[in-house]
Amino acid sequence: MPIKNPKVIVISRTDSIGDVALTLPMAGLIKTKFPDVKIIFLGDTYTAPIIKCSKHVDQIWIWSDIKQLSNEEQIKWLESKNIDTFIHVFPRREIARLVQKAKIPNKIGTSHRLFHLLTCNYRVNFTRKNSTLHESQLNLKLLQPLGISAIPNLSQLTAYSGFENIPALDANFKSLLDPQKHNLILHCKSKGSALEWGVDKFISLAKALDQNKFNLFFTGTASESEFFSHDLPKQDNIFDLSGQMDLDQLIAFIHESDGLIAASTGPLHIAGLSNIKTFGLFTPRKPLHYGRWQPLGNQVIIIEEKKLSERSQPLSIEMRLVGQIVENTFNQT
Repeated sequence: MPIKNPKVIVISRTDSIGDVALTLPMAGLIKTKFPDVKIIFLGDTYTAPIIKCSKHVDQIWIWSDIKQLSNEEQIKWLESKNIDTFIHVFPRREIARLVQKAKIPNKIGTSHRLFHLLTCNYRVNFTRKNSTLHESQLNLKLLQPLGISAIPNLSQLTAYSGFENIPALDANFKSLLDPQKHNLILHCKSKGSALEWGVDKFISLAKALDQNKFNLFFTGTASESEFFSHDLPKQDNIFDLSGQMDLDQLIAFIHESDGLIAASTGPLHIAGLSNIKTFGLFTPRKPLHYGRWQPLGNQVIIIEEKKLSERSQPLSIEMRLVGQIVENTFNQT
């Protein structure tokens, strides 16, 4: 029987930025059917700024904070929140056991986790590995116990994400954006989350793009900057912002920019949801292909390597091809 009239729903996804970004549409779709429901998103410290951007999420819980409590304290705390439905989007044994001990009435998870046999009373039978659906669409399978079975297309899911609560951009970063040029972000690393294109190709692309038309911004963490900062060309239109922004400011800067180029990593998904020109570099290799992991958004351009490389890295896409696609895309606007 479908779950009727839920009042408080927790969506649990405690992994990376891209995964969380592709989970946000669940909240919007739930609100469409149950407009008065309270939606809590259980994430972690690193991804909280992404979750805050969704207008459909009413409250955020941080798993690393909850973990600091004793098991007894965790159970009592969870019991006090009057939750009636808990959705395990990213299965974690410790969270599933906690929710079961807190006697939350409706516990939803995939049937493909053995520990869900004892911890979930709604187990949805589907597999991610061999599915042809996009990751954001696969997440929606877990809404079947709520009577939500339709799978919207990617354009509709972009709207359901509710990615509207964007942080304000600090003046020192905003001043770098030139309204007379195309402000393009080059995010060349991925913290190991994707097959990368290669720092050398990003640098070659930066040299090749017209200096009079493009302002180029290299972004990344402080540790990632060690791979490219010292090799960046000394050009007036190239800026190294690596290690200078927290995630809130990166979201704000991406939102204010005109485009971003990256492999399948978190900033690519932020760019897609920000509705700027989003150039995604992908391999056709399953399950890493764009059909599964392309960013949501209405200005997404997929650039895929045509021939599988014998090596796992880097992606074998010609720099000249990427440059042509970028220039042609901006020339059309």
